[in-house]
Amino acid sequence: MRSQRPVRHLHRGRKQRPLLPCLLGGLVGGICLLALLGMAARWGLVSVLAREAAPQDSSLRVSVSLESSQDTGGEAPWYLRLVNPQTPLSPEFTVELTEVAGGQFDSRAAEALSQMLSQMEDEGLSPLVCSSFRTWEDQETLHQNEVDLWLSQGLTEEAAQEEASRWVVPAGTSEHETGLAADIVSSAYQVLEEEQEDTPEQWWLMEHCWEYGFILRYPKDKTDVTGVGYEPWHYRYVGVEAAQEMKESGQCLEEYWAARFTRNGS
Repeated sequence: MRSQRPVRHLHRGRKQRPLLPCLLGGLVGGICLLALLGMAARWGLVSVLAREAAPQDSSLRVSVSLESSQDTGGEAPWYLRLVNPQTPLSPEFTVELTEVAGGQFDSRAAEALSQMLSQMEDEGLSPLVCSSFRTWEDQETLHQNEVDLWLSQGLTEEAAQEEASRWVVPAGTSEHETGLAADIVSSAYQVLEEEQEDTPEQWWLMEHCWEYGFILRYPKDKTDVTGVGYEPWHYRYVGVEAAQEMKESGQCLEEYWAARFTRNGS
């Protein structure tokens, strides 16, 4: 059992086609033209009604609009960037950030995070973002602190490095450096331990986070795939569509990413 560690606070329409009349001449041409115009008018009315009838779920609107604007061309879009020891970030990686409760977040996904937290508060819960964006230097320091913790418990340097990396990954391999990950805990239980899963805040997040485009990034049953220990506080933005698909399929991000972006050797 890992020793308990307190939570770290880091500061830091389809486009309408133009109508092309076919001038066929005489009465037959006029009738055809009138028929085409009538069909176009009916289609326009149907399109307007369909737009007005579309669901206006504000909690999903931000994520959906972001996703629908992406043309991936077979490559993973920004919100599905995979970061782990096999696919590390460059030290020169940069991202535009927006201030959020508890730190900073990728500006393109910050509103989705804020909406999720606001909904939790509206339902009487008390979520706390204890860590969001981290710099390369932040992550390097945290990883070394974790190594030192395991060294102090008698592990060799090699064993300490290996064990530490299961809980605090080295710089360049942390999702926090992308600005797309947030550690969210209960204000009433500010400890990064497995017992965090028993809080009402985590119950809510595990059930509803996908509605805002988030996933529980390191599930209990996927540690062999992710290479990271179970973290019932680490949530990652992937967009609503991908979050829903992963929830329904039971896949973690590595599995989803491999199935979607590594076909045909890509």
